Amino acid sequence: MDIEKLKAAIAKNIDSSSQKLGELSQKIHDNPETAMQEHQASGWLVEFLKENGFKVEKGIAGLPTAFKASYGKAKPVIAFLAEYDALPKIGHGCGHNLIGTSAVAAGLGTKLAVDELGGSIIVFGTPAEEVDAGKATMAKKGAFDGLDAAMIVHPGGGNRVTLNALACQTLNVEFFGKAAHAAADPELGINALEAMILSFNAIDALRQHIREKARIHGIITDGGEAANIVPAHTAGTFIARAQDDAYLDDLKVRVLNCFTGAALATGARLEYHWAPERYASMLNNVTLARLFQNNFESLGHPIPIGEDEEWSGSTDVGNVSQLTPTIQPMVGIASPHILIHSTEFAEVAGTKKALHIILDSAKAMAMTAAELLANPNTLSAVRADYEKNKK
Repeated sequence: MDIEKLKAAIAKNIDSSSQKLGELSQKIHDNPETAMQEHQASGWLVEFLKENGFKVEKGIAGLPTAFKASYGKAKPVIAFLAEYDALPKIGHGCGHNLIGTSAVAAGLGTKLAVDELGGSIIVFGTPAEEVDAGKATMAKKGAFDGLDAAMIVHPGGGNRVTLNALACQTLNVEFFGKAAHAAADPELGINALEAMILSFNAIDALRQHIREKARIHGIITDGGEAANIVPAHTAGTFIARAQDDAYLDDLKVRVLNCFTGAALATGARLEYHWAPERYASMLNNVTLARLFQNNFESLGHPIPIGEDEEWSGSTDVGNVSQLTPTIQPMVGIASPHILIHSTEFAEVAGTKKALHIILDSAKAMAMTAAELLANPNTLSAVRADYEKNKK
């Protein structure tokens, strides 16, 4: 079959299932589940994939809500990454209901290419993108070994194919002091809250002397029991971000010094631990990005590559990009003034307009996969780009 005819058939195949895909996206949207609790969402995605001829393995990499859905048996192997975790209290303010739906839709469309050209596709269910870096765990346990390319699309407030995501790691801290009556015997207490506040002030001072794109931010999760008791315990969660792993390692040392200094100043005891998984920086593949660009634009959606655009967020898609050629285009479902991780964005993620755009992005991913399956030279060029960037 001519590649353009195959692309048209792919688009038609996804359109024929648009109602079911819409229902799937809406169910996930209306029943938000946070990291590692996405039992309904992963179950619905698995059910859809099984109904459409995919062989599914559940609970891969030791993660109960992760899955691997395969179609075909030969090389090359193209993967689509599904996300479906929600944000606490906000719901799908990052549009993961659409990300999961786009991945299974792309898998559905690419089946035609596999039947015609050979190769195979995998739809990975990847839980806990927001907090626990599920893909990092999956990468560490070999889930993504042997892939020739991976794709995922992310809804946002504008269109661009490449995202320069930051490496990041979470730090959890606790200060232990000594309780005392805040009015009668304050001299007998050790104030754990003062240690936390000093830490915040030290981090504010540090921010003046770190690289422009680095980020440090955090919250107090326990600030004490009552205003008339010297706080004996406080806790907080912080995130350090940097453009590359080497600078993140340096930044982590400097951030931790803010807390150890506060402990020395107040006499409070510090306990801390860094999250076991790190979000890696994004290794963009421009060759693969240009293929997606051409296909998405053929569907009526102008989208720049965006090589020179910076983004201060982080994603565990970066961990996948370090292993295989990967892209994560941003596709605009909302006005630029509607921010990701907001209730307003969550509302947009449940609209028919957003679904239409995300299904077009799924078509573009499937069309791109077809080009990789059809032409070994195209796949070799994508691989060469990856090898060059990896060096």
